[in-house]
This record gives sequence, structure tokens and C-alpha cells, in this order.
Amino acid sequence: FIIQGKGLNPLLQNFWMQIHPPILFVGFSMATAPFAFAMAAIVKNEYTEWIKQSLPWILSGMMLLGLGIMLGGYWAYGVLGWGGYWGWDPVENSSLVPWIVGVALIHTMLIQKKSQSNGGHPRFVKTNLLLAVMTYVLVIYSTFLTRSGILGDASVHSFVSPGMLVYFFLVVFIGTFTIIGLGGIAYRWKYLNETFNDDSSGLSRELALFTGAVTLLASAIIVLVGTSAPIFGQSVEIRFYNEMNLPIGIIIGLLNGLSLLLKWKHTESNEIFKNSRNAIAGAVIMTALIVIFGGIHDIMMIIFTFSAAFALFVNGEIAFKILKGKKTHLGAYIAHIGIALFMLGVIATGGKTYEEQIDLVKGEPKSVLGYDLTFKGYTPIDNGKKFAFNIDIAKNGEVKNTISPVMYVADFNNSLMREPDILNMLTKDIYVSPLGYNDGAAQDHNHDQTVTIKKGSSATYENAVVTFVNFEFPEESMSSMMGGGSFQIGAIFNVEQEGKAYEAKAYMKSEGGNRTFVPADVPEANLKIDMINLDASGSVVVSLESLDGSDSNNSHASMTKETLSIEASVKPFINLVWAGVLIMVAGFTVSVVRRTKESKK
Repeated sequence: FIIQGKGLNPLLQNFWMQIHPPILFVGFSMATAPFAFAMAAIVKNEYTEWIKQSLPWILSGMMLLGLGIMLGGYWAYGVLGWGGYWGWDPVENSSLVPWIVGVALIHTMLIQKKSQSNGGHPRFVKTNLLLAVMTYVLVIYSTFLTRSGILGDASVHSFVSPGMLVYFFLVVFIGTFTIIGLGGIAYRWKYLNETFNDDSSGLSRELALFTGAVTLLASAIIVLVGTSAPIFGQSVEIRFYNEMNLPIGIIIGLLNGLSLLLKWKHTESNEIFKNSRNAIAGAVIMTALIVIFGGIHDIMMIIFTFSAAFALFVNGEIAFKILKGKKTHLGAYIAHIGIALFMLGVIATGGKTYEEQIDLVKGEPKSVLGYDLTFKGYTPIDNGKKFAFNIDIAKNGEVKNTISPVMYVADFNNSLMREPDILNMLTKDIYVSPLGYNDGAAQDHNHDQTVTIKKGSSATYENAVVTFVNFEFPEESMSSMMGGGSFQIGAIFNVEQEGKAYEAKAYMKSEGGNRTFVPADVPEANLKIDMINLDASGSVVVSLESLDGSDSNNSHASMTKETLSIEASVKPFINLVWAGVLIMVAGFTVSVVRRTKESKK
């Protein structure tokens, strides 16, 4: 029985993190129903009724799972300070894969439902059974990857090891339901193959929806391979996911719009252009404006922009027409509009980067990214446990707002915690993350130089160039830190002087609630690197000085000015990401209501 513990990591003590896991897990659990309905269909050897009963469940499950995933992204954006919302972390990916497969299942289910209506011949019966099984199995696999700790070396997420018994049962759980699901389909395969042949019907909405489902499955396979790679001792770079999914994103955007321009069963090719002229014109104009003002030059990104804009205009035009008729049929179009806006938001935030690391001297305005930032001082908050550093943001001499990023030393692990603050605007966010603070007290020596260095960047001291290479954070230290125990974090530097290069490592140790910094000495360069602060998002604050005390500056103590070190960045049109998710959820909700009513008839 634990009488007194260290409590929850302060970074997790946030409203969005309170609702992120339960919403995610409800979405996971709702994938059980389509699996159960599919198994019941196999047992009864009747394959039409289960589609109508499953649709409300899979729609609800994927709506909540998608919302839960992006709530995690919103939390990361607002709390962690690195300025992003998605990092292709294996644990994050493990939730994304069943969502992608589930969305593919929704579209193939709609094909079967439409084709078997009015006594028609059901299509894609085998596909739907298989995808219903795989969606649920991938949910269990996601649980295995998350809870087993097998991704500990590859993920920033850390969980307490559940032990070999739980590990064993998770593996058995995956194997059991995979065998039950695939075994049932195999048992009925001969009957399914003879009874349900998915004959082609030419250019039609069915073909477009099926092509979209296949494209989604290709994305799921790519993400699954990258996510599972650490199990086999390998890992993939973030660019692997981006480069492989970019062509898929283009196809999804085009099919998002094209599928709605096609009729069921058959469509004449000349009708497609006739019905899409307005959308194509709108997409071309929007793409041109984004390329001109957004600084996008990569040809693939330009095509991606066009595909997202095309989907937006097609769905918007059709949704506007439906407003006059059956509003319950708006769900798919609203969800597709949300996806299109989300894609445009990803393009905007993933394009040209606007960020800068600066030191703000108290009371002295500094021009940053088109704004004047002035550090006004700090305010104790939370009964003096935390400190809010107040920064005025001005434009053309007029103060627009004041933001207050926070820094404090957490009792949880005696580490410096940083919380960014964000000025939300209609077309952009101004994102400020604190890096370090110098109170301006008297210094014992003034022949040192305090600088903030981002990973991959350099600072110059005397005739030496110091480059911050990376952090050294062993798995055992990460697990110990998450559990509130002792840990050690190293920072690796490369020092170049007079054509020669040297490696140096400085450390921060946390033991028994006390933090100590171990400097790195580089005798060959007469240099001492003393780490003052570090930020897990990728920067360190260090003091550089000569080992023998020789320097061109005075050696007497002096007063320095009160200074706040920050990283400021501009996130253009990031509201499209959040708006896209909310609109998508609204579309799913409308569809859930419609399909639930239909399932009761």
C-alpha cells in the first residue's frame, strides 16, 4: 500500500490529458462490436444484416478514436513546448493504424449496404469481414505495443513494465482473436467465394470508394511497418512516414472529391468534368494563392494542396445543395470538408518554418518575426511554486497582447519544467517556449559566455565553435525519471578549433531530489562547457569559459541584466488543423444519428 508517492508527472496534469485517454479507449472498445457482428454473420452464414447493425458502431468508434488521437496532439502542442502536434511516435502511430483501417471499413461497408439494397447483389462481403476482424486485432496490437514496453527505446512515451505475465497474455490475446477471426473467414471462404463475386462496374462511385479504401490500407501498412520496426531492432526516420504518405494523401484528397461526383453503378466520363468544373476552378485559384503567399515550391506539396482544395470545394458545393433537402445526409460531406481543411492545415504548418531563438533583456524591446517582444519580468503563481514570465507582444508600436510562458522546478523529479504560452490569432499562432532565465545577480566571473544552443546549431567562444549534437538519455534513466527516481541526462557537443574536432559530454544528474550539473572539460581547446538548463524538445543552455581563466574580458565580478531566453515561432493557419478535426467529428456525429435510425428499421 502506497502511503505517499510522487504523484502524476506535472506535464500530464492537464485538462486535455484528462479526457484524451478515456475518449481514445472508448473508441478502441467500440471496435469490438463490428468484430462481434462479423463473427455472428459467419456463424449464421448470413452476410447482409450485420452491415446495417455495425455501421453505427464503427462510425462512433472511429469518430471517438480520431478525436482522442488529436486531443493528444492538441495537448502536446500546448504543453510540451516543441511547437508540434504530431511526431510519428510509435505509440501514437499504434492508435492511428486501427483508425485508418476502420475508416477504410466504413467506406467498403457503404458499398455493400448500397449494393444489397432493394434485393441487389452484395459486394465486398469478404473485404468487410476481413477489415472488421483486422480493425479489432489492430486495436489489441496497439494495446500490446503500448503496455508491453517493447517500444521503450523508440518512443518518448514511457509506461511501467507490466511484467512477463501480462506480456504473455497480451500475445495470447492477439493470437486468439486473430485465429478466431481469420479462421472463421477461412472456414466459410468457399461459400463466400462462390456466392459473392465483386464484379467490376466500370467508372462508378463503388470503384472510387474501393480505391480510396485500398489507398487508406496502403497508408496503414506503411505506418504499421514503421511502428513495428523497433521490435526487430530497427527504427525509421520521421521523413519515412512523410515521404511515403505524401502520394497517398494526394490520392485521398482527389478521391475525397471525385467519389462524390460519380454515380452508383456507372457514370459517363463527360459528366465528371461537367460536374467538377467549379471545384477545379476554385481549387486552382486557392492553390495558386497558397503557392504565392505561402512559399510552397515543392511540386508534390503543390499537388497535395490542389487535391485538398479540390476535396473542399466539391464537398462544400454538394453540402450547400443538400441543405435544402435531407439534412441527415450531410454527415459524409461535413466529415470530408473537415478532412480537407485538416489537410490544408497540415500543409500550412508543415511548410516554411518561422522560428527564432533569442535572449530578451528585461525592458528592452526586440524585433522577432515581425513583432516587438518585451520581457516585463516574472510573476509568482500557484502559491509561489511556479513563475510566469510576462512578455508584451507589440506590432507597429501597439501592444497586441501579453503572454506568460511558465518555468518551475517540479517536486516530482526535481527537474526544470517549461510550459509554453500561445497567442491565438485567426490566421496564425505566436508560440513562445521558455528556454532559460538569468536573474542578473552578481557573477563570480564574467569571462564566461551563456548561450542557448538548439540541436544541430552552434555557438562561438573565442576561436572555438561548439555544436550541440544530441542528448544522451539511456532507457533506464527515462524509466527512472518517469517513476520519480534518480536519473542522468547527457548532452553531446562537438568542439572545433583550428581544424581539429573534439567530442565533449556534459551531464545533469538528479538524485535524491537534488540536481547537479557535471561540466565537460576540453583541455585541447582550453574550454569548459557547463550545462545550466536543458529542454527535451531539443536545446540546452550552457556556460562557455576557458579552463585557465584567460580571456580578453575583465576578471572582476560584474552585474548582468535580467534576461529571459525563449524560442519564438509563428504557426500559420494552424487553426485549420483544429477546425478540420472538429468539423470531421461533427460530420461523423450526423452520420451516426442517421445510421442508428436506419439500423432500427
